[in-house]
Amino acid sequence: MSETVILAAVWFAQIALAMAMCLCTWRMIAGPRAQDRILSLDALYVCAMLQLLAFGIRTGRTIYFEAALIIGMLGFVATVSLAKFLMRGEVIE
Repeated sequence: MSETVILAAVWFAQIALAMAMCLCTWRMIAGPRAQDRILSLDALYVCAMLQLLAFGIRTGRTIYFEAALIIGMLGFVATVSLAKFLMRGEVIE
């Protein structure tokens, strides 16, 4: 009984995350400012990371958790560097 509830919750979470990723992609394409595009890119990598975690829970394999950790680290560095570029005009001083 509890396995079916968990499986249904993971499926629902994956569908909701896929819809959120579509909305983030739309905002990244149609965003009026660069700040909106960077924020949507940040939300997109968070959704991708959560999608991998949900897939890892569903399959029970640990490789997806490691991939989500790498996406989280690279996404953080990308967001910081893009924000610094918008504020100062250069990334490396």
